[in-house]
Amino acid sequence: MLIGVLGCMAERLKAKLLEQEKLVDIVVGPDAYRDLPNLIAKADDGEKGINVLLSREETYADISPLRLDSNGIVGFISIMRGCDNMCSFCVVPFTRGRERSRDAYSIVSEASDLYNRGFRDVTLLGQNVDSYKWTSPDETEHVNFAQLLERVALIHPDLRVRFSTSHPKDITDEVLHTMAKYENICKYIHLPVQSGNSRILDLMNRTYDREWYMERVASIYRIIPDCAISSDMIAGFCTETEDEHQDTISMIKYARYSMSYMFFYSERPGTLAAKKLVDDIPEEIKKRRLQEIVDTQMKMSLEVNLLDIGKTFKVLIEGDSRRSDQEFKGRNSQNKMINFPKKDGLQAGEYTWVKVTDATSGSLRGEIVDKP
Repeated sequence: MLIGVLGCMAERLKAKLLEQEKLVDIVVGPDAYRDLPNLIAKADDGEKGINVLLSREETYADISPLRLDSNGIVGFISIMRGCDNMCSFCVVPFTRGRERSRDAYSIVSEASDLYNRGFRDVTLLGQNVDSYKWTSPDETEHVNFAQLLERVALIHPDLRVRFSTSHPKDITDEVLHTMAKYENICKYIHLPVQSGNSRILDLMNRTYDREWYMERVASIYRIIPDCAISSDMIAGFCTETEDEHQDTISMIKYARYSMSYMFFYSERPGTLAAKKLVDDIPEEIKKRRLQEIVDTQMKMSLEVNLLDIGKTFKVLIEGDSRRSDQEFKGRNSQNKMINFPKKDGLQAGEYTWVKVTDATSGSLRGEIVDKP
């Protein structure tokens, strides 16, 4: 048996895993997957297989992954690799390398192939999708993220298009207008705020302030009134005061997030924050602040979901509900999961219209109705 560790933390852990504890045979970084056959052959011959070099060019544009754990309806496509943002709390630039964007034609080709194989919902993935930019080898063609979104949306009206993650400093009105233009580009944006306070955002090196973020939220709701926004938040970052924590609480109420990923700050070795800042907030305070954030977000999630009662949404059926095989589950354009009783003649991968009859903070319930 050969044991390998693959991915963005491989480089950081190679000494411990290979040399100190001798736990694994192969260590492969995120840019060395093509070298796997060679590394496995080395390990078979008794050598340690190591390749953790980061690349400035590798995008795996010509590799179509087999989606062994997929439901055959929802797929994900990486459109770029790496990150050029140097957020002080984040290890990604050091473990995944600099930003590089895939050939736009390879992305459209992969999305088209997924549609032809029955997939009906694709998410374009990148650490910061808004900074996607591809130039053809002859430099006659330049494609930004808004243009890529449009190209994928035009594959077929029944192919839903989502994306993640957006960076507040880069999301443009052009992207928002493109979303508004096409019904099959989902009306949902994950827009991590991390903190609602400008001083903390500066310490995090997020390159925007509270006012900039609030303007972007206002633009989203102005251009796409029915859009849902979600976020990431970190409680208890270095030197954060109680008043600054309250700025994050108030941002949840201002932005009206449908949901959020919420954490308390945990120092990562090798990051700028670990090198230059002191992790000086006691863990009990971090946990209490996080709980306040979670409680506020749960109330907001319930509040925005209750507003959907009585509304009718186009839902893509993804399969059976987790609670009952007598019910379907599916998401609307705003990325909200809706559970509803089955109807003969419908199956996973098809669209139906569902009227919302009840709501919790985490999901919606409804019933199938005729197209409005």
